[in-house]
Amino acid sequence: MKTFVPKNDEQNWIVVDAANVPLGRLATVVASRIRGKHRPDFTPNMIQGDFVIVLNAEKVVLTGGKLDGKVYTRYSGYQGGLKTETARQALAKHPDRVIEHAVYGMLPKGRQGRAMHSRLKVYAGERHPHVAQNPQKLEISNTAHTKAEVK
Repeated sequence: MKTFVPKNDEQNWIVVDAANVPLGRLATVVASRIRGKHRPDFTPNMIQGDFVIVLNAEKVVLTGGKLDGKVYTRYSGYQGGLKTETARQALAKHPDRVIEHAVYGMLPKGRQGRAMHSRLKVYAGERHPHVAQNPQKLEISNTAHTKAEVK
């Protein structure tokens, strides 16, 4: 009996509207799509996921007190070079990075995770330059147990 090895010949493009969707809920659905966990032939050691385009990044919702309580830090490498900003400041300056950071934390660490991260395209507004790929729309419901449906 031969071992089944899935092929990575199918590359779909998905569009997700982030308006009024909680950040964590959006990030879990997007990370699952990028990894390819929605496919019946999912294999953890292969990149089989879809390309995901996230629109309206500035309209994503952070619940509770996370707008002022969640802090993003980065270190420049120099003495006294620890920089911090709250989620409210980050959404005002560069809302695309907030979603990228949340999704990147849910992807595998290492070479494959970095390759999967390149399949994520996040835009602050309604427009995107990937119209030629004919992306399908992915609806994310805002209920407690979410089901993502491609339409």
